[in-house]
Amino acid sequence: EFGAGSGASRLICGSLSPHHQVEEDLAAFKNTEAALVFSSGYAAALGTMGALVGSKDIVIVDRLAHASLIDGARLSGARLRVFAHNDLNALEKILQWSASQREKGGRVRTLIVTESVFSMDGDVAPLTELVALKEKYDAWLMLDEAHATGLLGENRRGLAEACGVADRIEVQLGTLGKALGSAGGYICGSRLLVELLINRARSFIFSTAAVPSASAAASAGIAVVRSEEGEQRRQQCWRNVEWITNGLTHAGFRPGTPRSAILPVMIGDETKALAAADQLRTRGLFIPAIRYPTVARGKARLRISASAAHTREDINALTNALSEVVHVG
Repeated sequence: EFGAGSGASRLICGSLSPHHQVEEDLAAFKNTEAALVFSSGYAAALGTMGALVGSKDIVIVDRLAHASLIDGARLSGARLRVFAHNDLNALEKILQWSASQREKGGRVRTLIVTESVFSMDGDVAPLTELVALKEKYDAWLMLDEAHATGLLGENRRGLAEACGVADRIEVQLGTLGKALGSAGGYICGSRLLVELLINRARSFIFSTAAVPSASAAASAGIAVVRSEEGEQRRQQCWRNVEWITNGLTHAGFRPGTPRSAILPVMIGDETKALAAADQLRTRGLFIPAIRYPTVARGKARLRISASAAHTREDINALTNALSEVVHVG
């Protein structure tokens, strides 16, 4: 019905009914006033930060935030400050400094940027405390829920819902390409925020609109996540996380207490991580080796992503193979 491509940017003639439908579906799912879809999560991050802050402003980013968030902060032209991963004391010191900049005169906006579930380590942000800090210092918060959407919260909206602070977060960022099973990025928030982005986010204004079929697939994915089937899949995914964790522990690894469906197996050396991934691939197990520049040098790892589709046989094969391929110690 709509063809293989949108044919133009949204503000020219590329804004089609599947785009409007998925935005309505996202806003209803996330319980926000409005939503806006971008061609990718990367484009959503860059365009949003560039629209919200400028050279007089301050962006504060968690050290382990996704590269798109770091790049968005840099390209916005704002003064960039980075705080140690999930370190609230370090964040507060920077917020105190940003407050002093406002006291010197002039209009200075402060935007805190972090992930809810961190994509490489699978840990979560201390979101309740972080929201309290941003309100104490009159800052905005941009939260990337890419790896939490579909898995956390009573309605599977993400960590913000699970912590009961969703209505206190100015900008919710996400992707249509993880649990929702499609492709693209989105921003959820107030109607005023979305109207601003439509008119000022350059990666939205000057990009060809998302492929219509991807937007329609995302709407279907949202419907599944919100359904009883979605809850059943969520529960199965968490059971698989538990089975993987138990298997890793039995094999001599130290996976700790999982907080998400991302379970890293730390290797350290980049060459060894690649070799381990290759050996697993020959056994029919695709576990990507994550290495520099995605993570710091010497922090290479195998990144396990649990899914509701994995069977107990899949998990047993994985943990048995890991115990033979990866030296524990």
